[in-house]
Amino acid sequence: MKRDMIEARGVPMARFEALVEAVERVLQSGYPADAILHHYFRERERLGVQDRAFVAETLYALLRRIEWLRTLAPLTAPRRLALATLLLVQGRALRDVQLLCRGEESAWLEGLRSGPGPEGLVQQADLPSWVVEQLRPVMSDTDILALGRALQRAAPLDLRVNGWLAQRPSVLQMLAEAGVVAEATPWSPWGIRIQGRPALQGMPLFTSGQVEVQDEGSQLLGLLLAPQRRHMVVDFCAGAGGKTLQLGALMHNQGRVYAFDISQRRLNHLKPRLKRSGLSNITPVLIAHENDPRVKRLAGKIDRVLVDAPCSGMGTLRRNPDLKLRQAPQDIATLIQKQRSILAAAATLVKPGGHLVYATCSLLPQENDAQADYFQETHPEFEVLSCAELLSAQQVPDLPGERLHLLPQVHGTDGFFAAAWRRKIKDPGPLRQKSGTANVCEPVLPATTGLPQASRPEMTLMAQEILPEDDLHEDRH
Repeated sequence: MKRDMIEARGVPMARFEALVEAVERVLQSGYPADAILHHYFRERERLGVQDRAFVAETLYALLRRIEWLRTLAPLTAPRRLALATLLLVQGRALRDVQLLCRGEESAWLEGLRSGPGPEGLVQQADLPSWVVEQLRPVMSDTDILALGRALQRAAPLDLRVNGWLAQRPSVLQMLAEAGVVAEATPWSPWGIRIQGRPALQGMPLFTSGQVEVQDEGSQLLGLLLAPQRRHMVVDFCAGAGGKTLQLGALMHNQGRVYAFDISQRRLNHLKPRLKRSGLSNITPVLIAHENDPRVKRLAGKIDRVLVDAPCSGMGTLRRNPDLKLRQAPQDIATLIQKQRSILAAAATLVKPGGHLVYATCSLLPQENDAQADYFQETHPEFEVLSCAELLSAQQVPDLPGERLHLLPQVHGTDGFFAAAWRRKIKDPGPLRQKSGTANVCEPVLPATTGLPQASRPEMTLMAQEILPEDDLHEDRH
């Protein structure tokens, strides 16, 4: 009888127990939550679609409020953390949640409901105390709280139209015909924002390579680089290649894009995406480190270099809230040295007159402005470019500033930072002086006709696509 009541009024007990087991694994493992959840679902093949959706959504709700919840129950008590999430974060009725309780848990829950809410900036913003302290020199407490609350909300699902195969208006029309509610993104001229979590991986738009999942902020990094048709380009930390594919399309499948990464696994994820994209101007390159001989052979030869550096990932907490548990101040110190080394190595590739862009998906000033300042001080052969001017030339208005700072509560994107430079031309001749005076590149928006119509084989479902937080954001943190 009691089990029937649970089924009718609240969460099925078996579904809740699956949640508790998943929470325990994530909190104890130290590995990315999406990977842990993927393996857990593979082991629990009998879990239905609704069960998996409940587990994933509730787990991520828990992780987004973990700084507050851990003051109510220890990380070693996954049942209590799960119960508190259902009651306090998701707002389920007390009587329904109490049906899942054992022993003293019911009385404990009643005490939570009548107790105070989150207290202090750390709990209210739900950011680790060390993150709050690192933000305070550049943000007021009011702004930190607004940032934290924005990071507590689930990220939207953004698509990037593959300009080599399709146009945004036609893609929007096809989505509408398929019953998918979508709209153009406000900043990226290639972006589309989807309402809800439709099963995109089986749609012809996706399997034919006309769209890729990519946060709008990430799309702006490719537009900031603004490669031209016959350029040689390096995506220095390519990961699974989302921005690499964007760069190849911006170049109209001409020139050459080298996708460097130290992980064969990440480059393997690029292969099926590249196959369905219709692009042939991309070359994945596995390197051992930033000073690999494969890197040095291209010194002084590259027109555009993008360094989307390994970072703390604090700008992606809407999608990867478990980073609050997996990052620590000492990790940032190590990352800062790695970022400087990578940026210095990447700078050697840039030819005179070529552009270099440094970017992170971090919110921390040590990884962002401080790194850009350090590079400018130690590399006088580069001159600063205005990100606002570069983006304005690519039809992206109203993002002022010499450097790009994207914030979820302001721009609706993940948190991103970027700075851009051009290598000075020491002894330009008359013709080179003329071509080298422009501060921005020609727009790389595609023509509206002559697009090839191609059908691409269906891609194998990627591991993260089962999760509600998925935008295939590359985990290099």
